[in-house]
Amino acid sequence: MEKLFKKNSLFADISLLLVAIIWGGGFIAVKDSLNVVTPFYQMALRFGISTILMYLVFYKRVKRINKTQFKNGTIIGVFLFLGFAFQTVGINYTSAGKSAFLTAVYVVLVPFLQWVIMKRRPDNYSLIGALICLVGISLLTLQGGFSLGYGDSLTLICAFAFAGQILAIGKYVEMDDPLILTVVQLGIAAVLSLLVALFFEPIPIGMNLRAMGSILYLAIFSTTLAFLIQNIAQKYTTSTHAAIILSLESFFGAVFSVLFFKEIFTLAMVLGCVLIFIAIVTTETKLEFLRKNKSEDEVKENVI
Repeated sequence: MEKLFKKNSLFADISLLLVAIIWGGGFIAVKDSLNVVTPFYQMALRFGISTILMYLVFYKRVKRINKTQFKNGTIIGVFLFLGFAFQTVGINYTSAGKSAFLTAVYVVLVPFLQWVIMKRRPDNYSLIGALICLVGISLLTLQGGFSLGYGDSLTLICAFAFAGQILAIGKYVEMDDPLILTVVQLGIAAVLSLLVALFFEPIPIGMNLRAMGSILYLAIFSTTLAFLIQNIAQKYTTSTHAAIILSLESFFGAVFSVLFFKEIFTLAMVLGCVLIFIAIVTTETKLEFLRKNKSEDEVKENVI
């Protein structure tokens, strides 16, 4: 697979699009399996199965893990657990489509958390993107008044946790093996999920084939396969392409929610989704593709 990426960067972009589709479908699998399995047992199964699969594939590298890598992977894993915990519980009280778009807000939050934590002021594109995103969230979630639904609020908290995870990865991936960090963070998320489930949730009994299929989809495709493809593909395409393509996760999540759950989006909610997507693209790309096209047009005019 890696040889194909090296020969053609377009293949890497297409692979990232596949990741976005897989993650979009993950919102449906989460929503569907929660009809049978409680949130934290679902997470424990998802991350537990994924950790085992990742270990089997990369055991030669994982067995060389040191204390620093374990500590750094644990910090990332805690953020990962919090993100999925709030997302999985929150989706019980909101639609899969709204959950998909509200989760994507983490992309806009990252530069502002960097400002607070690392004293790096966000640029004007990030500020504009945040404002557009705020308007989009209000159209998507403030139905019938200025109040967030319970599930919407939990999902927004999950976006902060995922933003923290991204910052932690950015800090530690430069000094550690990213694959080892991935295995550790998944393992930590699995253990924390199981501990919370044992204390606060009843043990699932009589799990049906449909629920088990959803959990296997989450473990094999949304977690294991998606992480592997993303780690390899992003070496052979630009970060701008990766950001745009992966942000389509929220779009596919909304589409799948309409197709599978017959969820109805009002015109205001659709406009809110569009604005959040515009905010994500503005923040991540700085609209460089527009400036590039403008420069190319000016060059052509001068030649003529």
